[in-house]
Amino acid sequence: MSARVLVVDDEEAIQLAMKDYLETRGYEVDCAGGLDDAEALVDSVRYQVVIVDLRLSAAEQAGGLRLLRYVRQSSPDTRTVLLTAYGSPEAEAEARRIGVDALLAKSDGLGEVAAVLRGLSTRGAS
Repeated sequence: MSARVLVVDDEEAIQLAMKDYLETRGYEVDCAGGLDDAEALVDSVRYQVVIVDLRLSAAEQAGGLRLLRYVRQSSPDTRTVLLTAYGSPEAEAEARRIGVDALLAKSDGLGEVAAVLRGLSTRGAS
């Protein structure tokens, strides 16, 4: 059985690129563009890994951290990845405090995302 992954990013092009790339590697991928849609999916689907962009909108600079807190509370076995182009020491410290499993820069590329995902899903939730 393949791992089920949720990708949350406000940029549709990034959602589609990650979805296409990860599906060719055998993952089942759902996408959401914002907090409300992502929370609804987390409530209704069991994900092995959730990948969240730090900045989900211009209005909420750290919306991804808010979503990751929600995932930790509602689905503690789900592995989490914070993906960002706008990292800061404060955001990284908060992500670690929340218990995020991996921090990645968007510049790391899809290959690195897939490698981290592979590691998390093999030791992740059963």
